[in-house]
Amino acid sequence: MGGFFSVASKGDCVFDLFFGTDYHSHLGTRRAGMAVYDDDKGFEKAIHKIENAPFRTKFEKEANTMEGKYGIGCISDYEAQPILVRSHHGSFAITTVGKINNAEEIMSDILDNNTHFFVMSNGEINATELVAAIINQKDNFVEGIQYAQEIIDGSMSIMILTEKGIYLARDRFGRTPIVVGSKEDSYCAAFESFAYLNLGYTTLRELGPGEIAVMNEMGVRTLVQPGKDMRICAFLWIYYGYPSSTYEGVNVEEMRYRCGKLLARRDDVKPDIVAGVPDSGTAHAIGYANESGIPFSRPFIKYTPTWPRSFMPTIQSKRNLIARMKLLPVHELIDGKSLLLIDDSIVRGTQMRETTEFLYESGAKEVHIRPACPPLIFGCKYLNFSRTTSELELITREVISELEGSKEVSDDTLREYADYASEKYEKMVEGIRKKLNFTTLRFHRLDDMIESVGIDEDKLCTYCWSGRE
Repeated sequence: MGGFFSVASKGDCVFDLFFGTDYHSHLGTRRAGMAVYDDDKGFEKAIHKIENAPFRTKFEKEANTMEGKYGIGCISDYEAQPILVRSHHGSFAITTVGKINNAEEIMSDILDNNTHFFVMSNGEINATELVAAIINQKDNFVEGIQYAQEIIDGSMSIMILTEKGIYLARDRFGRTPIVVGSKEDSYCAAFESFAYLNLGYTTLRELGPGEIAVMNEMGVRTLVQPGKDMRICAFLWIYYGYPSSTYEGVNVEEMRYRCGKLLARRDDVKPDIVAGVPDSGTAHAIGYANESGIPFSRPFIKYTPTWPRSFMPTIQSKRNLIARMKLLPVHELIDGKSLLLIDDSIVRGTQMRETTEFLYESGAKEVHIRPACPPLIFGCKYLNFSRTTSELELITREVISELEGSKEVSDDTLREYADYASEKYEKMVEGIRKKLNFTTLRFHRLDDMIESVGIDEDKLCTYCWSGRE
């Protein structure tokens, strides 16, 4: 995943840029960067790895030495950005959030025009550099951004820093957000709406799907009106969004309370306590507990002082171990108890299985699992969710392959497994339950999850659960 932030100010923007970008640290763990423009000094850029240290530590020097009235910053799980480009548009810096499925095809077309690309250490093209190259095919930024949105298969939201202001472009179907804030003498734009609140900004508005605007110290002006069709990612509320964020008028924390409430209404087990897997499962569990009347408790505590999210090795087995090491048991709340545990989702299932075993070892009598979303069956085509590299790694696909006797399963058959009223769905859920050693397992229904969000189903992307675009 990834997040970005930008500021346009009559004075120096670096303080706000530094902290506004830092407030997106929950969206990425590997790379971060800032770029600024100053009338006297021109452009300046810095990029650092943040795999073993938080953003604030890595960019402490830049926070005290950079100067500029305009700036963009990002946190990313993938490519190094923002990148600084010199082209027929002049010099500019660019940062993006999204996914390009047809990168090779686009790259080949542009390379035919003798355009040169720099490559990352893993040999892949930097997606943000590719977007810049696409934009440079047209005569101006607006036409270039529209062209990029048109030819990219996937999604792409963009911020471009120039000498005259910052271009803001939300993905053509609004799969990711861009929200604008304002205060005296400054404007900002962010992925996360809470990122600017403690900096004194108030929300001005959200960009609509496909909208292109330009922001400077005087205000924000729309250049291309938003489209009518929207498919914002529903997983933002379930997992990725920070509790204090609001998308399309719907707060993340409140949505999660409603999510847990509807989970409880369809349940019939009577555990001793309800608990959430910290951190994203906690609000769902509170909603469940409030509705069911079953006490909410914290039978394990996440140790955070020396275990930031960014401290994660790339080897999956070590990631699983560290994820478990973060959780400390409270034996008095576990021993002899029947527990109902809510997590945001089940992806590979490895961590949830280890958490369940950890609870049994700590004396739990029963462990009932209630994911806050339906089974993840289809790999996301629109955003770079880093939680799994292949849809075949999903625990659902593993069980489906076993039930079907083949790894090659058609989309039509997969949609049958996604239907909570089907026999195939029941067999899949039971297969997951047995494999992960849960006492009971019940997923959130898709219709209930959509009701929890409270936005028209036609405006939400639920592809990873339903397989329908």
